[in-house]
Amino acid sequence: MDSTLSMFLAGLQLACQPENLLAVAVGCIVGTMIGVLPGVGPVSAVALLVPLSFGLPPATALIMMAGVYYGAMYGGSTTSILLNAPGESASVVTCIDGHKLALKGRAGSALGVAAIGSFIAGTLGVIVLMFLAPPLSQLAIAFQPPEYFALMVLALVASTSLGEGSLVKALISMCVGLAIGTIGQDVQTGTLRFTFGSSELVDGIDFLVAALGLFALSEVLSESVEPHALAKRIPFKSPYPTWQDLKRSFGAMLRGSGLGIFFGLLPGAGLITSPFVSYSVEKQLSKHPEEFGEGAIEGVAGPESANNGAAAAGFVPLLTLGLPGSATMALLLGIFMMWGIQPGPLLIPQHPEMFWSLVASMYVGNVMLLILNLPMVPLFAKIIDIPKPLLLPMILVFAFIGVYSVNSSTFDLWLVLAFGVMGFLMRLYRFPAAPLVMSLVLGPLMEKALRQGLTMSNGNPLIFFERPIALGVFILAAIFLCIPLVKARRRAKAAAAG
Repeated sequence: MDSTLSMFLAGLQLACQPENLLAVAVGCIVGTMIGVLPGVGPVSAVALLVPLSFGLPPATALIMMAGVYYGAMYGGSTTSILLNAPGESASVVTCIDGHKLALKGRAGSALGVAAIGSFIAGTLGVIVLMFLAPPLSQLAIAFQPPEYFALMVLALVASTSLGEGSLVKALISMCVGLAIGTIGQDVQTGTLRFTFGSSELVDGIDFLVAALGLFALSEVLSESVEPHALAKRIPFKSPYPTWQDLKRSFGAMLRGSGLGIFFGLLPGAGLITSPFVSYSVEKQLSKHPEEFGEGAIEGVAGPESANNGAAAAGFVPLLTLGLPGSATMALLLGIFMMWGIQPGPLLIPQHPEMFWSLVASMYVGNVMLLILNLPMVPLFAKIIDIPKPLLLPMILVFAFIGVYSVNSSTFDLWLVLAFGVMGFLMRLYRFPAAPLVMSLVLGPLMEKALRQGLTMSNGNPLIFFERPIALGVFILAAIFLCIPLVKARRRAKAAAAG
């Protein structure tokens, strides 16, 4: 303990050197600015700014790139809350209650709670990285394809709680997303599936195309067809969260941080799954579950804490095992190797200054982001006050730019229009969009884990139930699925008795 603290303090001294402080500040500011743009998530932010690291000392370059990463994670919630336009998969859940709060004039509350929750989760993630990195890395090794398959089933089951309506409609939405996720070339056999002869569909449908269509464009269509909607101004209330908001959110922040850190330790889909599971947990624990989907502050605090906790904890498998848990982590791994440094078990003994200065800079960066973001909350929140005849075309422009920037494909623009119409119809008939997006992202990963698990057992499906961790996760998924059914039955009995 004493040696860990002394090494952290030595790393903090290095991180607070002027050039490193400047690097983390530039990384956080630029990352946040890029993260605010719909369609430009952490992966794009880090990839775009890698050239800035050339010519810098290795530690300074890595500190700046890490700042870009968690700065972009902070910024991703802004457009989800204000414009209902998620820029990356981890921000999808934030749209559900965050945008409803914004429409009620409480954008400041949602943005402030998101910033504070992100700070708490990031700080706890850094503490985990400091004290528990080596032993927790062994936990990550224990998760093999059967366990990953079980976790993804849990996440999909959790996503069915994202709909404020019928469980059956949520399950239908989830199944449609799984079907869309099969479009493209099979990665194992090379077979083309459901492409209908179109070369543009060989690589499948990008998450961003579906998310911006189902959320942002459907929002524009819904507002446009509603009578008098364009003339209606959204009220703007307090620019900051109230004491009651913080009191209601604190437990959700801690639970979301814990879930995010746990999922972030697992190389794979931790960043995607943790916000969905966090949202489901908060809805099940809430005394007022009917508020979820209509503007519950816990529906912002939990998922935002979860995705930032996962982002911080994702450094554990990267630094201690050399295993990148996401595309962004893979880019950071490439930057390490570009400097001739191999992340893994020997990183700490061979490059202690590098490791501890990076860990300390993450803490400094979290403090900087809180100081930078909280004063900006009133300014960001005023975006929602723009008259709708101006705001709605801006959302369209941002959505199309975000989609086109991914693959430079005009076909994707037609796809996002199709998903926009689909999202509009889903809103009309009260089918939740979030389970569809979740299953679209996780479907291919789940299929890969299923195949790998069956390969491990020579085709025996019992492998998914014979392993204790996988079995425990499946039982938890069954409980998650049963809770809404039990609650619905109780409500029906109470209504019949009344």
